[in-house]
Amino acid sequence: MFDPSDPPVPSRRSAANGLVIREVRCRSLLNTCDIGDYSFNCYVGCSHNCGYCYARFMQRFHPHEEPWGTFVDVKVNAVQALSRQLRRLEPGSVFTCSACDGWQPLEREYRLTRECCRLLLDAGFQLTVLTKSNLVLRDLDVFKGREVCVGVTITTPDESWARIWEPGASAVAARCEVLKQARAAGLETAVMFGPLLPGISDTDEALARLFRLAREARVGRIWTDGLNLRSGVWPSVQQVLRQHRPELLEQYRQILFEPAFRREYRRHLKQRIAKARRNMWR
Repeated sequence: MFDPSDPPVPSRRSAANGLVIREVRCRSLLNTCDIGDYSFNCYVGCSHNCGYCYARFMQRFHPHEEPWGTFVDVKVNAVQALSRQLRRLEPGSVFTCSACDGWQPLEREYRLTRECCRLLLDAGFQLTVLTKSNLVLRDLDVFKGREVCVGVTITTPDESWARIWEPGASAVAARCEVLKQARAAGLETAVMFGPLLPGISDTDEALARLFRLAREARVGRIWTDGLNLRSGVWPSVQQVLRQHRPELLEQYRQILFEPAFRREYRRHLKQRIAKARRNMWR
């Protein structure tokens, strides 16, 4: 929650990639969440700039002139706001993070997610981390010996497709290394395969490769998710497909906008996922 009583801080533009960064203040940080008891986000916006990102819906609540993926609002007082909240909240499970990647490149400079995780763990909370960044390895010292599950999202096993859909995220190989190092540190691990992209990462061959990655990393949990329609997603998905796979546009449109087609697609996708899961140890 942003604090409108605080004076705005001038935005600054990164010379490296044109990212617009605003330093803002918030009144509170921890929110109730369907995924766990709570979630938090130290940033609004994400420079990973994923073409399918569902968090675009946040622009309904925090409008920006810049397109999604080209701006980040940094809640510079996140640690102080969380400290105040923790005086009155019962410990629970926290999903980190729900509407941005807490370990996107700016976290290297601001270290807000790291310090908020430390506060939560010291207060007896449990963390489920989900990221596409190998920067999370920096914080294994905070997580080690605590109730933390370290997870990464992998949308496609193909590095070239990952660069197209997730241009600001770490390479797929680097994310797999996160899982291996987290497990070596004694932490629980998880992988999210999603959104599985029709015709790209939902095929039998791609699913088999994804589940082999999970086997090699010896992950404790595997989650999967299909492509979903959220506000602002379709124009971005169209842009990527028109440039790289225009022949898939109609299939994506049907999956997203025709309920009967989507139900049938999801039924077959579920079967392909189950097959890949059964075969992962063969």
